[in-house]
Amino acid sequence: MDRIDPTDLALLDRFQRDFPLEARPFARIGTVLGLDEAEVIGRLARMQAAGRISRVGGTVRPNTAGASTLAALAVPEARIDEVAAIVGAEPGVNHSYLREADWNLWFVATAPDGAALSAMLARIEAATGLRLLDLRLVRPFNIDLGFPLAGGPVAMPGGRQVETAALRPEDRPLLHALSAGLELVPQPYAALALKLGREEGEVTARIGDLLAAGILTRLGVIVRHRALGYTANAMVVWDVAQTEAAGRALAALPGVTLAYERVAVPGVWPYRLYCMIHARSRSEALAVLETARALPELAGADHRVLFSTRCFKQSGARLQEAA
Repeated sequence: MDRIDPTDLALLDRFQRDFPLEARPFARIGTVLGLDEAEVIGRLARMQAAGRISRVGGTVRPNTAGASTLAALAVPEARIDEVAAIVGAEPGVNHSYLREADWNLWFVATAPDGAALSAMLARIEAATGLRLLDLRLVRPFNIDLGFPLAGGPVAMPGGRQVETAALRPEDRPLLHALSAGLELVPQPYAALALKLGREEGEVTARIGDLLAAGILTRLGVIVRHRALGYTANAMVVWDVAQTEAAGRALAALPGVTLAYERVAVPGVWPYRLYCMIHARSRSEALAVLETARALPELAGADHRVLFSTRCFKQSGARLQEAA
């Protein structure tokens, strides 16, 4: 990766969350950074075209507006590209990675509801002829990946309660659109409101409500970490009895960027606690892991480290079927 422009870095670090909810958000960002509106939009457009950012938009808390899971396949080396193409062809698959493990192809799948999600997974199993691990989320400890890019590891914001009762049926198209990304135009909320057939003020107010309820976990610039130099990304899975205590300890550890509990698969996959470490080098990632292993809550816990080696797909979650 070429060295990132300092102004671009400031833009990414300041606005991975807390994106302005006002008519001309890019103008507001420009005021903060000493840029004009057009330059902010131009910089974001260039970074998106270069693959450094995915979109400017929202991330939706799993299993609120839709159903999602983390899944894995054990793919023979000769079939990796073929199977990755089959998995990636499903519109509901929004993240897909090759990892260093026997269960080597990992992906996140999201659908409007549980039935559609199960049908998607069944299609993948049938098309690949491979057994699939369906590792549904039990509880998140930290699912906000918007960590600072400058400086060393930091502790991520702690998880908070979600007010699922705040969700309305008419929120799904809005959340789906925010997962796809806002248009990079001077008045993106007006453009979004026009697309949804709603009023701009209503749309921004509703986004604020969904953020406050925790259904939107953040609104801002969604970066592609590998393209920004974070190429040593490890998923660490832990076999622990007391997942709550260990999960909260992991989530508070600087350098741990995600932490959550998932179901185990008896006799095949005993691990219930997961964390992600995004780092610039393996040595940096392993240093964070050593600190995690020293936590009293993880003393002696069996664990596996799965570094990602290829990214096949990365996009926003699909929360409704195409019209």
